[in-house]
Amino acid sequence: MSELFSEIDEDLRREQLKKIWDRYSALIIAAAVLVIVAVGGWRGYQYLEAQKAAVAGSAFEAAAALADQNKPAEAEAAFTKLAATAPSGYRSLSRLRAAAEAAKRDPKAAVKLYDDIAADGTVSAEERDLARVRAAGLLLDTETYNNLLQRLEPATTPEATFRHTARELLALSAWRANDMTAARKWLDMISEDGQTPASLRSRAEALQALLPPAAKS
Repeated sequence: MSELFSEIDEDLRREQLKKIWDRYSALIIAAAVLVIVAVGGWRGYQYLEAQKAAVAGSAFEAAAALADQNKPAEAEAAFTKLAATAPSGYRSLSRLRAAAEAAKRDPKAAVKLYDDIAADGTVSAEERDLARVRAAGLLLDTETYNNLLQRLEPATTPEATFRHTARELLALSAWRANDMTAARKWLDMISEDGQTPASLRSRAEALQALLPPAAKS
């Protein structure tokens, strides 16, 4: 008797499935096709992106080789071209390298390139801070302390990757401006930061030793 009921249940299920299929078969097939197309499209996209990254990587290495061969103009042109065509990761790195090569021939032009990177919200915070620091390094001997402070202060926060260099540049700029209070502030921040590199800490301590007694911490 139980076998009979099982056969009846099976027949009912088949009948229900047939009704569902008859009613929704077109939608089911369409959904399956869409899934296949989407998966295929995504795989194709991943392949194309990998190919672009490989091409950009080779172009980046070639541009870096030009820089190593002391060909700044050619290297700058290569990095500039790559910055306009490469995937996002290589794009920002290429902009930074192009600015570095420009600094060898025209520091003012390099500062402009670094400033453009620092102001670009699509670039990572670390790369923007790096651009700020490199621009400030080029301007250290010519800009006022207040101007450098405006440029570098965002890069001096405790979580900033390049805070150590930014603080050292500000300390040197303050020293150059004879602002010993500001110099002490930045030197103290360098000394009190447990993650300050040893070489930078040593330089800060040497400069602290030269501070006038009234300005010592």
